[in-house]
Amino acid sequence: MESTVTYFEEPGRKNTLTTLEIAKKRALELGIKKVLVASSHGYTALEAAKVFEGTGIEVIAISISNSFQELGWSMTPEERSKLEKVGINVLTGLHGLADGVAEGFLGEHTPGSIIADTLRMFSQGTKVAVEISIMAVEAGLIQPGSEIISIAGTSEGCDTALVVRPSFARKIKDFRICEILCKPRIA
Repeated sequence: MESTVTYFEEPGRKNTLTTLEIAKKRALELGIKKVLVASSHGYTALEAAKVFEGTGIEVIAISISNSFQELGWSMTPEERSKLEKVGINVLTGLHGLADGVAEGFLGEHTPGSIIADTLRMFSQGTKVAVEISIMAVEAGLIQPGSEIISIAGTSEGCDTALVVRPSFARKIKDFRICEILCKPRIA
């Protein structure tokens, strides 16, 4: 099989529409029916709803844990309501890596933090795309091992899309990144 990876010159929001179009094209080629998008305040999820409209592909938004409210990163009830009104399910939960993988503390480093740091070597979006996939499996929104597209980014918007077969956090070794569709070249 031959495929193309798109590398963005810089990370960030300006890559959102291109990332979503790349993900849509590949989802249709592969027959994927569920797409996850990381969305702290709803922008990326609303853009995804427009791009995926009429495709039969379900868009599920995964928001950052409510434990980040004091930093202004968490989705407000109004933002959640806006997404739900356009048919997007929203999941807010514990981070799949930083909180979900660790079964104990190993000094400052947990297994989840080591995995997260390794994924950040590819890009922040790669780390988040893996993390939200685990969160969706843990919540029962997708089946472990099912092929989906997971979309995330750096700061705002999205710049990374992966085809993955996610696992539960406690079975992290079963997680597979099947394809990198796009990511920032420099993060």
